[in-house]
Amino acid sequence: MTSQLKDKPQKTTRPTLHTGNFIAGRWVEGEGPTTRRLLNPANITEQVAAVREASLEQVDEACTTAAAAFPGWRATPAPDRARFLFRFRELIEKHFEDIAQLIVRENGKLLSEARGDLRRGLDVVEFACGISTLLMGKTLPEIARNVDSHVALEPVGVVAGIPPFNFPAMIPLWMMPIAVACGNCFILKPAEKAPLTGSRLVELFAEAGLPEGVVGVIQGGKEVSEKLITHPQVQAISFVGSSAVAEAVYSLGTKHGKRVQALGGAKNHLIVLPDADLPRSVPALIGATFGCAGQRCLAGSVLTAVGDKAQQDAVVSAFLDGAKALKLGDGLDESATLCPVLSTEQKQRILAGIERGVQEGAKLLLDGRNATAPSHPHGCFVGATVFDDVQPDMFIAREEIFGPVVSVLRAKDLDEAITLANAGRYGNSVSLFTKSGAAAKEFRMRIQAGMLGLNLGVPAPMAFFSFGGWKNSFYGDLNAHGPDAVAFYTKKKVVTERWFGAEAPKEGWV
Repeated sequence: MTSQLKDKPQKTTRPTLHTGNFIAGRWVEGEGPTTRRLLNPANITEQVAAVREASLEQVDEACTTAAAAFPGWRATPAPDRARFLFRFRELIEKHFEDIAQLIVRENGKLLSEARGDLRRGLDVVEFACGISTLLMGKTLPEIARNVDSHVALEPVGVVAGIPPFNFPAMIPLWMMPIAVACGNCFILKPAEKAPLTGSRLVELFAEAGLPEGVVGVIQGGKEVSEKLITHPQVQAISFVGSSAVAEAVYSLGTKHGKRVQALGGAKNHLIVLPDADLPRSVPALIGATFGCAGQRCLAGSVLTAVGDKAQQDAVVSAFLDGAKALKLGDGLDESATLCPVLSTEQKQRILAGIERGVQEGAKLLLDGRNATAPSHPHGCFVGATVFDDVQPDMFIAREEIFGPVVSVLRAKDLDEAITLANAGRYGNSVSLFTKSGAAAKEFRMRIQAGMLGLNLGVPAPMAFFSFGGWKNSFYGDLNAHGPDAVAFYTKKKVVTERWFGAEAPKEGWV
């Protein structure tokens, strides 16, 4: 089904922000030792909310409540579970603009990007609404004389989701709808740096009528996450974040016998061949590199210009013109085209990465370190930054900076460009810009990454396909959303049966 959502701003009433934990169908304040102040990324003098994390006892309570709710929810017929999802979907549409603006307030991204964040999450809700079909098993009668065999998909139990700050709506919606539709109970541990949107989505899920304990929210950081990951009543963990943390989550979870999918970081290459339609390609390149201020796992952070020097220079020049035209601003300012980064700490990490590139000898074509948005002097802004003369072994060519920073590599041909892309330890996405079908085929065959784009910069799969990378970009066996997610949130039961007395008569059944 296609969602009919409006893109124009509408007058909204700001909902109450839930900063607590949702346990047993009610909101309760955290009892943990840490309270985090959430500041508006476009104006750090403005506090959006203060969130006190849960105590470990509250984590126990949430898990116990979810485990108690599981038998009843598991027994709820799949078509009835789908009806809850349809109601949830309608509530998201009803409050769409409120949620998008909440994303801007806590994350900082442009309002258009926030709407896209929510819309892509809504796609997954719509996919999960078809759960009755998605859960159909397989049957083969007469595998032997009078013996039939069936495969059924059953929920795994209590599952937990730990999303990152950069997509506070979309990534929780990768997790919750499919998990719940499959018959599991779900506990969301939102990103401690952007927890409000996930909490709002859980509130709407509860408003859709889900029984107590089927969905819950636990606020907190590393200690709370580890408690969830190792909790004996939690059977599966879905995580998205940096590769270092993804590897740690996968190791800890599997050590404790959990099913784990852990999506990590990336260093995504954008390869531009000499025959590419440059006027049409540059907007896609700019959007891929600087959209969401580069704070996404599918951000293109390496631009590989292919051909002779003149052809390479033409790509770099056109890209640089597009980058210089970007305007920093508050996400609610519709004239802005580059949003702030999440926080002062995030800004400092990005600036340190830029400084590393300078120290390594890369040529700074466009320096965003001192860029400002005059109307927002207290914002966490980093301007578009472009390095040239980058060597493949440099830090800025190898490691994820997670900001609006692009490293230019140069390759004489497609073979060299593919070799450069495959040399890294990540394998999330790679995009190729070309008019050549032969080049596209070679690219598809040889690139070592999970998601490929042809003449588009952000090759994010739709909800009915699965999302995930290769190499150090993913730890686990089953990816996010699509068919893999249904498999992740279910376990197979194979039934082989014989009924005595069912033998066919000598003359047959007819």
